[in-house]
Amino acid sequence: MKKYFDNLFYDSKEALCKIIAKKVKENQKMFIITANAETFINATKDKELEKILLNKNNYITADGISIIKGAKILNCPKPYKITGVELMSDMLSIANKQKSKIYLFGSGKKVLNALNEKISNKYPNVKIVGLHEGYNYKENDIFNEIKKLKPDMIFVALGIPKQEKFIEKCSLNLNKGIFIGVGGSFDVLSGYKKRAPKFFRKFNLEWLYRIIKEPKRLKRFYQNNIKFFWQIKK
Repeated sequence: MKKYFDNLFYDSKEALCKIIAKKVKENQKMFIITANAETFINATKDKELEKILLNKNNYITADGISIIKGAKILNCPKPYKITGVELMSDMLSIANKQKSKIYLFGSGKKVLNALNEKISNKYPNVKIVGLHEGYNYKENDIFNEIKKLKPDMIFVALGIPKQEKFIEKCSLNLNKGIFIGVGGSFDVLSGYKKRAPKFFRKFNLEWLYRIIKEPKRLKRFYQNNIKFFWQIKK
């Protein structure tokens, strides 16, 4: 488990955004993984995902308090908490400033269309060159479309580990583009789901808010987080 922490991005969100803005401006390539306990647990059972996490060219952020506490237990530096939804918002601001092209892939059609409208209204300089829902698609068709459209940023909301594996395959054949797996961020930024209130975010209790709103998450949370801390401490 320690090897995943060795590849974490330990600087601030502001520092990461500066890197992103520079890479967009220079037409470079970048792969960002917003990792939580589930990400690391999946990697212990999935060699393909593990290879992605151990790739020194990729940027892995601590998306959740579990990763931060895990780093403390392992005597690693304390990482900044950088969530997918916050980073995506910041990236859209960068895209708006630089008049960048973006591609949205994932979630359902209603969420995707709502997100398209929200982005168009809030970030008028962003060029949405493509969007495709994540339940009915042919992977090669998406690859070819992204290759043809050459977006500056590609947001993928397929869930762990599907989104990371898709990005890995897609980005290998491209020379530019900031790729990021954003999980449920489309739901939040589109307005279909509410993010946890400030109180929950301030005290690192977003996980509790999500369980309160969606009790079916409890089993998934329990399985991944208990295993995560057990593997760290053993």
